[in-house]
Amino acid sequence: MNARAKSFTDALSSVQLDNVFNPYVDHCVLHDRPDAAARRRQNLELSLSTAVDLKVRTIWIARDLGYRGGRRTGLALTDEMHLEAYSALFRGLPVEKATKGPAVGERTAKVIWQMLARIGEPVFLWNVFPLHPHEPDDPMSNRSHTAREREACREFFHEIINLLQPEKVVAIGGDAHRAVESFSMNCIQVRHPSYGGQNIFIQQVEAAYGLGSAKTHDLFSSPVS
Repeated sequence: MNARAKSFTDALSSVQLDNVFNPYVDHCVLHDRPDAAARRRQNLELSLSTAVDLKVRTIWIARDLGYRGGRRTGLALTDEMHLEAYSALFRGLPVEKATKGPAVGERTAKVIWQMLARIGEPVFLWNVFPLHPHEPDDPMSNRSHTAREREACREFFHEIINLLQPEKVVAIGGDAHRAVESFSMNCIQVRHPSYGGQNIFIQQVEAAYGLGSAKTHDLFSSPVS
């Protein structure tokens, strides 16, 4: 285990902000198992340590954790429906589900993991703001983090870059792109796959990785029976 990965996770676990759920220390009484925070810390620590060992070339970075995805798994852009895929992409990494009940899916994660499966190489996934910001009195909601919250977690972004030394940083969506640039880091911007942007996102990732174009469709729609 990489000692810097453990130190990183421990430091992130100490962050406490109003109207922000820190999945590495906080406990959701509605959905979490008793040891949920510890499971999520382990998921992140193992992921970061393995990414260092594998010399991951690319980081994909989005805005912040969502309540159906990273709040539950502790892994950016990854919902519970794709924990097995996450494990496979990182060469059998033993990630664990931290919540009770059936696995919950997230629309953005579905598109992200469709493309990661096609790429077939480990990509480290992260967020500009690595916690889950929510509306006051509504923990199962998503909101954009504030400038103050981003600044409170700036050091974690730079530590990720220092640890992984990536060849390329890909910002998913305009909000993430602007935030990454505010950290004085060059990055490539791709369209966020939500709000009708999934086909553009797919095409841009295909171009970036030299993938043959696959037939695209509206991944958010139910198939016609």
